[in-house]
Amino acid sequence: MITSKKEHALSEEQKAFYQENGYLHLQGLFTAEEAAYLREEAHALIGRLASVYGEGNINAAWGSSAKITDLPRQLLHCHNAQFHSAAFSRLLTDPRFTDRMADLIGPNIQLHHTKLFVKPPEQGAPFPLHQDAPYFPHEKHTMSAVIFHFDDAPLEKGCVCVVPGSHKLGILEHIQEGGWHLPVDQYPLESAVALPAKAGDAVVFNYLTIHGSGVNVSQEARTTLLIQFRDPTDHPVIATHLSRGQGMMLRGFDPEADAGTGVGTHSRYIEQLSNKS
Repeated sequence: MITSKKEHALSEEQKAFYQENGYLHLQGLFTAEEAAYLREEAHALIGRLASVYGEGNINAAWGSSAKITDLPRQLLHCHNAQFHSAAFSRLLTDPRFTDRMADLIGPNIQLHHTKLFVKPPEQGAPFPLHQDAPYFPHEKHTMSAVIFHFDDAPLEKGCVCVVPGSHKLGILEHIQEGGWHLPVDQYPLESAVALPAKAGDAVVFNYLTIHGSGVNVSQEARTTLLIQFRDPTDHPVIATHLSRGQGMMLRGFDPEADAGTGVGTHSRYIEQLSNKS
């Protein structure tokens, strides 16, 4: 049923935990059956892309991952997964997700981008500890990410790791080479808190929260979808990381009517920002 009624909510304890730690592990956000279906969709999509573009061209293994492991590194990916499969479009606006995120950043939730990741068995690439903020800094820092898990992600699969409370530090100085990351000697991955997850779980964190992931050394792939979202009145500081579908409202409405009314529906704010630079 399409309704404006808010059907799902975080507990007061969950909201307090997020404010203090900058992340939240939501267990069983959707069912094991739904996770299995989405996993099948994800791997079918990666298979189609590999057949068209070649597996090497959908490998997003960051250069900085070499600072963590000498093993072969592969990370199959797809931006804008919702343009390839309707299953992911439905997930973007699922009230079980959007209603709960409204308790963290407000009632209006806007899409920034999506990324589908498959960490292959035995060589799934890691990522050093980092913040997402250097990639696309915003004024109010409402930018957040949710990682949906389509299969189990134990420690040996290279699960997400976070540094609790690090969102209070502001934007830290990063190394840009090989993908924005913090110095691995000062911020070793082992110092972070690992968040093993089950199929159907989700992990949400602010873009200031330091996080990373290890190598998948298991015999099975790790399959996740990342959705980056924000309050629509939280403007980017620079015109960067513009992606197809950016600005789509996942919940509520855009009080600034930022998108145009024509076919192009460009962001007024991004156009102004681009003209200044």
